[in-house]
Amino acid sequence: MKYRISGKKLEITEGLRNAVIESLNRLDKYFQEDVQVDVTMRVEKSRQIIEVTIPVKGSVIRTEQSSSNMYVSIDLAEEVLERQLKKHRKKIIDQYQSSMFQSEFLEEEGEEDEIRITRSKRFDVKPMYPEDACLDMEMTGHQFFAFVNAQSGEINVVYKRADGTYGLLEPDF
Repeated sequence: MKYRISGKKLEITEGLRNAVIESLNRLDKYFQEDVQVDVTMRVEKSRQIIEVTIPVKGSVIRTEQSSSNMYVSIDLAEEVLERQLKKHRKKIIDQYQSSMFQSEFLEEEGEEDEIRITRSKRFDVKPMYPEDACLDMEMTGHQFFAFVNAQSGEINVVYKRADGTYGLLEPDF
């Protein structure tokens, strides 16, 4: 795998670089040699955060992990990525036609966790502005809120980000 390692508000030392490569090299058994891995490390207050993104055809395999120690965050990221790969092996193979993955990974039997929807909920969707949707979301105590955007007439979603700010998801046709 090829690594692109960067830092935000953090200098990437040789020790950090080696820890990332050593930890993520455990994923070599899943990917071909030329797969690009983007790693971004940052510090926010007392949290040491690592984002690992592996672009694959048509999608991306990604995790963001944080702890009080960057080396712990690195190990957590590797564990989560490996768990994602094993759990979604069949879906990944079907979608990406195996061009990015090692043949051993494609041939092994994986943990086939069936995705089950256990609850369905219907709600009234009314036109509103994103700011109003954020207020409604806060009042309900949810992490996201779907609504019809009064300006565009499209269904949008507002969500609460980890840093306390809000995000807006809009469709791109």
